Amino acid sequence: MNEDQRLLFLSSSSHFPPPQGVKLSYGTSGFRADASILQSTVYRVGILAALRALKTQSVIGLMITASHNEVSDNGVKVADPSGGMLSQDWEPFADTLANARDPQHLVELIAEFVKKENITLDGAKPVEILLARDTRPSGEFLLEAAKQGIGSIIGAVALDMGILTTPQLHWMVRARNGGVKASETDYFKRLSSSFRCLVDLSPSGTHANNVDDKLVVDGANGVGGEKLEILKTMLNGLAIEVRNSGKEGGVLNEGVGADYVQKEKVVPFSFGSQDVGIRCASLDGDADRLVYFVVPSTSSNKIELVDGDKILSLFAIFIKEQLSILNKEIDVKAENGYQCRLGIVQTAYANGASTDYLKQLGLEVTFTPTGVKYLHEKAAEYDIGIYFEANGHGTILFSEQFLCWLKARTTELSDVAKGSEQHKAALRLLAVSELINQAIGDALSGVLLVEAILKYMGWSIQRWNELYQDLPSRQLKVKVVDRSAVVTANAETVAVTPPGIQEAINAEAAEHPRGRCFIRPSGTEDVIRVYAEASSQDAADNLAQSVAKLVDQFLGFGSS
Repeated sequence: MNEDQRLLFLSSSSHFPPPQGVKLSYGTSGFRADASILQSTVYRVGILAALRALKTQSVIGLMITASHNEVSDNGVKVADPSGGMLSQDWEPFADTLANARDPQHLVELIAEFVKKENITLDGAKPVEILLARDTRPSGEFLLEAAKQGIGSIIGAVALDMGILTTPQLHWMVRARNGGVKASETDYFKRLSSSFRCLVDLSPSGTHANNVDDKLVVDGANGVGGEKLEILKTMLNGLAIEVRNSGKEGGVLNEGVGADYVQKEKVVPFSFGSQDVGIRCASLDGDADRLVYFVVPSTSSNKIELVDGDKILSLFAIFIKEQLSILNKEIDVKAENGYQCRLGIVQTAYANGASTDYLKQLGLEVTFTPTGVKYLHEKAAEYDIGIYFEANGHGTILFSEQFLCWLKARTTELSDVAKGSEQHKAALRLLAVSELINQAIGDALSGVLLVEAILKYMGWSIQRWNELYQDLPSRQLKVKVVDRSAVVTANAETVAVTPPGIQEAINAEAAEHPRGRCFIRPSGTEDVIRVYAEASSQDAADNLAQSVAKLVDQFLGFGSS
């Protein structure tokens, strides 16, 4: 590190002293906290993003958002060259950087890290970092801190992309690094044209269900509602009404949004008796989660939830059907076949009924630990990998090898069997690969894919919701002395330590019809999370309570 660079770090970092007595950790969602204590952290993540861009010689993204958290919170995360999350092996450095006590210590850490990673800080190769924020008022001053952090590295250029959804920024990073045009307009054009293509390829006769042409969307008073208002003007054949767009004066994520709807299973603000039987959807604050719901009656504020597991099942049915149509024998050379490996990826929190349903369809289902980074990584091992969490975050990944084959096959079919069912199936799969955001879960692209598939199937939301009946479940938290005492295996479904606890959990689960229960340590606080499932709500509640007591006996404050 030359003297000019060292002095630049020292002078700029002196304006961003870290908050006293606060230790922050980079998780799946990056850093998150009350916005008032984040300025120093965001400045330092600006440095991190610039170093990542220099290391990879690629465009990197920096997003300022706290997603479904309350409006007083904010956060910051980095998008890697693929558009995915920051590489896990850089997370420990992110923590160290954020918690450096003073400018001198900060410069020492950076000098040590760039030497280890062989990063040259001479400004010879300029790099770009795309910045964006959601609609939180605190985003503006935090964005300035990020710019200062990026600007403290010679040759790093910050490009402010404005107010975006988190998935839009991730998509732009992926597109820019793939040599594709990547403005917000390009994003909207890609979504609307691929949606139109899918709808045009729906079988004739399914359009009779005109009642289902209307969709009402809860925008969580966040950025997703704003962007959906723009996107809907570019769509034909789908009437979208956006509520809680943020313009009506509502508060971000307060009594609204996918997280609230999924956890509380009640109607969000501004929905009610006028929506009985209508197809409704809810986005979260930064539009990377999506759930659907139905208001079943005028007499209650309860909803019928159609969560991420059901969205995954809908996508899986559709893709499986298109692949089977595509593989039907027609008069084309046999060597052009491709054995596509389709994989479904879930966590232990996926409802057991959904897993059973997917396996009954003959699909390959695998499990990973909780966290989008694990799901995404596993899904990328397949030709087509579909992952979703029950909370509504997920996407579909297509391998480059499969897409190359699919494009060649589509061209071939257009020559020898244009308009055939095989040709249409190939075009549909290509359209899905364009519509879905392969960088990250994206509520806007997810909504359009759900709507296109429902139209293709000729299904109402009620018909979709009847695919299977969720098993009742219950989640609890148990405060413990030390959460690290629980070590899990088999994608967090088995507790390896403390000795004997898993056998005790198994014995409790065996007492209840369709009983299933697992425990896992929280990533952020000294609590153990308990998840229980059974054939009735009473049984699920009882199972969760009895296992919570076991956790307390083995690990709780009484046991110490």
